[in-house]
Amino acid sequence: MINYSPFCVKQVDYLKRCYTNWLNVAEGGKRAGKNVLNIMAWCEALETHKDKLHLAAGVSVASAKLNIIDSNGYGVRNWFEGRCRSGKYQERDALYISTATGEKVVLISGGGKEGDERYIKGNTYGSVYITEVNECSQTFVKETFDRTLSSTDRKMFLDLNPKSPNHWFYKEILDMHQANQSKFKDYGFNYEHFTLHDNFSFTTEKIKEIIKTYAKNTVWYIRDILGKRTNAEGIIYDMFGPDNQYKDGQGPNYDLYYTRYYTIDYGTTNPFALLEIIEQTNPQTGLKEYFVENEYYYDSKKSNPPRQKDDSEYVEDVEKFTLDENGVAKRYTAIVIDPSAASFKVALRKRSLKSRMTDDVINAKHEVVQGIRLVSSLLRVKRLKVNKDKCPNLIIEFSSYIWNDKASERGSEEPIKAFDHALDALRYFVFTIVKRV
Repeated sequence: MINYSPFCVKQVDYLKRCYTNWLNVAEGGKRAGKNVLNIMAWCEALETHKDKLHLAAGVSVASAKLNIIDSNGYGVRNWFEGRCRSGKYQERDALYISTATGEKVVLISGGGKEGDERYIKGNTYGSVYITEVNECSQTFVKETFDRTLSSTDRKMFLDLNPKSPNHWFYKEILDMHQANQSKFKDYGFNYEHFTLHDNFSFTTEKIKEIIKTYAKNTVWYIRDILGKRTNAEGIIYDMFGPDNQYKDGQGPNYDLYYTRYYTIDYGTTNPFALLEIIEQTNPQTGLKEYFVENEYYYDSKKSNPPRQKDDSEYVEDVEKFTLDENGVAKRYTAIVIDPSAASFKVALRKRSLKSRMTDDVINAKHEVVQGIRLVSSLLRVKRLKVNKDKCPNLIIEFSSYIWNDKASERGSEEPIKAFDHALDALRYFVFTIVKRV
């Protein structure tokens, strides 16, 4: 049985309702304990469930493993420590668990893309846990409901962070089940909303420290701290301010160890943006900080006369940018490039350069909203800073980059694709190299 001692009353009530309800949904802000609650309830269900096959899912297989199977030491693997092993089931990643009612097989699946539902078809699952369910594709989520219809004890556990009130998950799934619960007393829908204030692992002092890192009235504060659903609208990086800028010569300390990167958003008719970024560990905090030291920005429409450059010319520009004032190539770790710039990467690799560009070309990971969130998080905690003397175009774009209001009305989150070339280069670097705050 679950030890309820570390939980607040709201969390305990939710856990108890999980025993008797088939659809259990935990929504709310970041670090609210939603994931841990659902894992505990699900593991209790797995222990006594009669069915052999079950499903753990997320946006990707890696996400499902990270959030459900491992969960920072609080996951399924920890719950069944000594009684489980990783393996394959019909060539799919799986966790084999020895329980009081026999062996259970938990298949691990990604559901972030249209078509991922094909990997879970053909099976009946006794129970399902989907983490960050509203990040998964609509067809995948609906398929998991169908795959549990024949369960001997149908159980579904879902967790999610808030999005736009018009998001498809609310409109097509959650609203319907909430309506059914209000009509039928024993329908079996268990919903609860949590915030970090419900998480007893945080002291009051720690919560105050966390809240300080969020700009009030931003979409991230409303969602992550208050746990409320809201449209993404207005300026995207409205947390970018004076504390995220520095004068030339007042950025990284080159007397200490540092790492240099370059990152590129490739453009032909659109601007070509190249950033030099220095990664350095702050000796006081022990945390990595990122300094955008310099930029190269070419807009073919604004050149005099207007002229579009070809790949070989851009390669020459990049080479010049990577040289110091004495014409010596700067050493760097990698150059991150727009994944769509295939011909440019070919030209770059063919060219014999003074610098190391041909050795360390990395395709950028291209996830727009997740990348924006990560950049925003670094800005909030003041670990991402920009040289205001050498990066004028990047700073202009910070104040001009806005959400698409029409997309928000449809329940999706999309930035307006303008004033985003240096910002795209920055996002490529952060999402590919930094990966997490």
